[in-house]
Amino acid sequence: MIKQIAVFLENEAGKASACCKVLKDAGVNLYALSIADTKEFGIMRIITEDNAAALSALKSAGYLCSEVDLVGVEVPDRAGALSDLLIALGKGGISVEYMYSYAGVDGHAKIAFKTAMPEKAILILNEIGAKVI
Repeated sequence: MIKQIAVFLENEAGKASACCKVLKDAGVNLYALSIADTKEFGIMRIITEDNAAALSALKSAGYLCSEVDLVGVEVPDRAGALSDLLIALGKGGISVEYMYSYAGVDGHAKIAFKTAMPEKAILILNEIGAKVI
């Protein structure tokens, strides 16, 4: 499982940069970042090099945040690779709540996704020969 931090932010100018500055000042390196917003608030989802330090710094700065388990998988750099994985998950009854990608190496992208059934998703991914991270 990949550990992600979800940070709740007011949807106002400068809020994302202030949050990132807290992480910078704590010396936390970000591997991935995604922001989903509504009219009133946003959720910054981050994967970091050091979640314990990130959570400590964010909470000390007054941010409401939590750690969430995601399933991670490497996806080959070829047309249809992600589609094949999602089709297999769908056939297995797995609903993906959200997903995002981040930089990979060796011709692979890394995909992180949230599901209510992570253990079953991992089983399905292993059955089709996907590289779960």
